[in-house]
Amino acid sequence: MNIVISGSMAYDRIMDFPGYFSDHILPDKIHMLNVCFQVNGMKEKFGGTAGNIAYALRMLGEHPIICATIGHDYQKYFKWLTKNGISTESIKVIDEEFTAGAYITTDRSDNQITGFNPGAMKYQCKIDFDKFDSRETIVIVSPGNFNDMVEYPRACKAKGIDYILDPGQSLPMWDKNDLIQAIEGCRILIVNDYELSLIMSKTGLNKNALLKMAGTVITTLGELGSQVSTLTSDIAIPPVKLKKVVDPTGAGDAYRGGLLSGLVQGKDIVTSAKMGSVSASYAVETYGTQEYSYTSEEYHQRLNDLL
Repeated sequence: MNIVISGSMAYDRIMDFPGYFSDHILPDKIHMLNVCFQVNGMKEKFGGTAGNIAYALRMLGEHPIICATIGHDYQKYFKWLTKNGISTESIKVIDEEFTAGAYITTDRSDNQITGFNPGAMKYQCKIDFDKFDSRETIVIVSPGNFNDMVEYPRACKAKGIDYILDPGQSLPMWDKNDLIQAIEGCRILIVNDYELSLIMSKTGLNKNALLKMAGTVITTLGELGSQVSTLTSDIAIPPVKLKKVVDPTGAGDAYRGGLLSGLVQGKDIVTSAKMGSVSASYAVETYGTQEYSYTSEEYHQRLNDLL
């Protein structure tokens, strides 16, 4: 089964400031802000929605196809993907740009200041859907190049390819008509509770109307688990009992990887969502979005606790 992942490839550059931002930002001078924070150091992590989802899928033995753009500084990322058995064949290198990058500085109160350079993500990847057998392919449209996100649902419907719509942080960029077009006909719409409210506000449609357009709506609820909704039922997916909470960043992408793995294995939507929940639990317990690992026995023990 072809699992095609459309999304972003990014480097996350994480810095810790040993003080408090509030000690260096004067409220009465905010209109003429000019500050510099000396940090303890910087850690570089592999990230981006496509990379994170692919990593989660590979951990479950799948062979995802990443369709995204990356910059001329791709070498380290490609080496990491190759080490983990993830193909780089369909990743498009943009020679004149850096890879998308988030520069995140966190102070002692866990306040964050982030700068984001979209870099290569400004360019479309333009998947050639003709090379995929529609009966043997599923696509997830995750946050990445916005034009790709708008065009891929149309292309999938034209080719009869199942797709999951995961608009995420791109939602503020969508207009009403394009968003409705993307939702209509998708196999699954996956969002968090805030994003679901934003979609309803943008489209003027309630959840029941959305369910008439999408086969299923999955709403992730953080520490409360998730919910699988169809026109006939709402099924609560409980969270996994965690050993520790280290970093929730990337948990949503890990969830999507587990969900996709279940679907391509022919499991029902509820079991697939529980697989997503288990994958997300490992991401939360580890610092970095592609740093967690587990054995097959450990994974299935957690899954069996939910079944």
